[in-house]
Amino acid sequence: MQGHRLAELQLYSKDLENMDSPLSPHPSLSRNLHSSTYTPCLLHRLHDSGNSVLCLATNDEYIFSGSQNEDIMVWDKKTFQLKDTLRGHTKAVLALHYANDRDWLFSSSGDSTVHVWSGKTLQLLFTIDPYLETGAGDIYSLNWSETLQTVFLGCQNTSIQWLDFRRPGSESGSSIVSGASTPLIGQRKVHKFFDSYPQYQRRPADLFANNGSGTPSEAGGDEPRLSIPANNSIESEHYGYVYCMALSEGGRGTVKLLTGSGDETVKVWECTKNGLKLLHTFSCSCGAILSVVVDGDTAYAGCQDGHVKVLDLETMTLVRTIIVQEGVDILSLSLIQSDLYTCSANGQVIRYSGSFDRTASWTAHDGILLSSAVSRNKVGDEESFAFLTGGNDYNIKVWNIRPPPPRFSISGKEERENVGGPLCRDTISYALSNFVSIPSESGTPSHREDCRQAAIWLKKCLTQLGASSVLLPTEEGGNPLVLGTFTGQSAGRRPRLLFYGHYDVVAAPMEGWTSDPYRLDGRNGYLYGRGATDNKGPILAVAFAVSELLSLRALGADVVFLIEGEEESGSIGFEEAVRKYKDEIGHIDEILVSNSTWLSEDQPCITYGLRGVIHCSVQISNALSDLHSGVDGGGVVEPMLDTINLIATLTDSKRRVKIPGFYDHVLHANQEEKDLYEKLSDITEKSASSIFSRWREPSLTVHSMEISGPKNPTVIPGTVKCQLSVRIVPDQNLETITQTLTSYLRNSFKALNSPNQLEVIIERTADWWLGNLDDPWSKDLESAIQEEWGVEPLRIREGGSIPSIPFLEKAFGCHAIHLPMGQSQDRAHLPNERISLTNLQRGKEVVMKFLTKVAKRSSRSAVA
Repeated sequence: MQGHRLAELQLYSKDLENMDSPLSPHPSLSRNLHSSTYTPCLLHRLHDSGNSVLCLATNDEYIFSGSQNEDIMVWDKKTFQLKDTLRGHTKAVLALHYANDRDWLFSSSGDSTVHVWSGKTLQLLFTIDPYLETGAGDIYSLNWSETLQTVFLGCQNTSIQWLDFRRPGSESGSSIVSGASTPLIGQRKVHKFFDSYPQYQRRPADLFANNGSGTPSEAGGDEPRLSIPANNSIESEHYGYVYCMALSEGGRGTVKLLTGSGDETVKVWECTKNGLKLLHTFSCSCGAILSVVVDGDTAYAGCQDGHVKVLDLETMTLVRTIIVQEGVDILSLSLIQSDLYTCSANGQVIRYSGSFDRTASWTAHDGILLSSAVSRNKVGDEESFAFLTGGNDYNIKVWNIRPPPPRFSISGKEERENVGGPLCRDTISYALSNFVSIPSESGTPSHREDCRQAAIWLKKCLTQLGASSVLLPTEEGGNPLVLGTFTGQSAGRRPRLLFYGHYDVVAAPMEGWTSDPYRLDGRNGYLYGRGATDNKGPILAVAFAVSELLSLRALGADVVFLIEGEEESGSIGFEEAVRKYKDEIGHIDEILVSNSTWLSEDQPCITYGLRGVIHCSVQISNALSDLHSGVDGGGVVEPMLDTINLIATLTDSKRRVKIPGFYDHVLHANQEEKDLYEKLSDITEKSASSIFSRWREPSLTVHSMEISGPKNPTVIPGTVKCQLSVRIVPDQNLETITQTLTSYLRNSFKALNSPNQLEVIIERTADWWLGNLDDPWSKDLESAIQEEWGVEPLRIREGGSIPSIPFLEKAFGCHAIHLPMGQSQDRAHLPNERISLTNLQRGKEVVMKFLTKVAKRSSRSAVA
């Protein structure tokens, strides 16, 4: 047996060596799925004839299995042999949970009791009776909070109960039970039969009665009994059995309890010193909730109808639904790092990656798969995992597991615990390497979870830097906002600055890149990677600037970070979320943005204008299927020709837009601005008229045409879809131009007298923005740039659009200022995107100087 086991471990070690290097994995949840073709193999099978395996738990030495025959089987993890049998329950063992900090095994049963066993001696330490005793019914679920030293129970009578093992009233939280086996309080409960006096004495039962009718040990054990008091029970919050529960034990001692019930809901409770407080109820509507597991702020709920609901505990939103197998109960869930294992009533296990891609499935049991657990093992210096499953075929099966790679890693051993570790002197670069490594592509459905993970990462980063940070939900299925507030240290009313940015990026196909776009690569003074300049690098530069001032006790303003995850996809849901959470964001005096580049490589700039945009799709189709041009050419009015003719009506031979009134309200340039363009022309070696056209004049662009059919040269497509955009400038009215564009397209199509159908869809819009250079905040920023770089910054505009800036100005009734940190060749949205190390560091210094100036100006105003 020992030799066979050693061979198995050696084979497993070899498997580990053949994996992708664990020292430098790709951290994306959606990429490099090393396990996509790997199905775990069976290492061992444990058989207990005639007993279904209802629950499982493990510690370093043993595998514990609860059975329908009242017993708990103890299996040695090294030899896989039966070590012991724990007896004491009088009905089926329904749940097991191992408390590692105490070395206690909790077991619950259909006999309405919870037993607590020593994980070392395997002796019964004490028994817990729920409130109402047998009236509580079967105890289906239990969990232990190490933070609170409390055990929670889920009962058949719909109650949720708990017992705190700390001394009542003790501020230190010392335990009511000392060590593994010596209770200080909670003596054996009075037994109504063995502790009773003769009936004629009419005396109540007494723990110290000595009537010779038997001994406690003969009656079922002399272990201490602890009773859950009435005020430690919540009843009727669920309208069904409490089948499952899980705990989320976050930082700063916060503990959330999740309970799943036959009423198709998952309830989230805050565990406080005064009991449980209901935070949220998720209505899953997919049958009873039979299993639940938690990983940080993400919870997974397994439903009776074969669905898994993915729940975000930070924003209290449904992230998505995984359809495992329609109508097949999901009886157990397990997590091994970012991999989710679902166990279904048909005996199947299905594994999902952190991005919810199905990476493996296999039939684990001949019958119902009832339970699962994860066992951690050591193979040499490597930590390995085994996945345990139990079924009604009387078997426990042990499967070898290749864990997914850690989310963040470096080329070398993971020796740092924080961004200031000894292996990385440049903390911004290290933080940026982690941030860039998450492919948060908002426009790519398969990277949706990566976007959420980027938000979670940024929230934690801001918290570590000293902010109070939360996630705010947007519309269902949308990426959350990150809200982080750094509170200034000066007395009195402090100015409040809102910094806006975005953590999402555009897609990064490998074509054209000289390095992995999602692994930050430092070369010749530049950091290459998707998002390095747009917009992850600038976000971190500003965050580190504020944090450094905070650490120096020199932060004289409140700085509120509002970072969205849909900017590259039109800021979907952003405006609605800001309106909803405006009170949480608070009063704002000015808005700072850093989401563009300089005009050149060596001259710092300040951006004071952006064009607006209208994205529009035009679709023309007939009522026919795709046709053959040799058979039907000339006999039908072709949608492609209609599309070409329609688009041709939009501009004239001089490329002027022909939409009525299009140029009527374009703001004319004054002489000062014309002189500026001449100056910029000398710097860029581009004509002033070229710069003027890209920044100051509206334009119309046709982006693409898509056709139905197989796209071969003989086909007449039945549907043609064209994408176009219009860029607008001050003082054009966004709503007016949008309506005029739509009307003009419809009227022009009507003039073609075509029998085909036209559909015009305005997909998204953004207004133009023009900053106020006379604003004192703007002057402070220009002064800070000049002090840091030694030259006066260029005042520039951009031809692109940032939808959120004009909206935020209107929402908070203040101005915005724009500090670009990238250089002109930083290639945002293109292969080999980069940011200069110098610009990153000096951008941070500019922000520190700027905030210092703002605080001084505010202080002078307060004195005046």
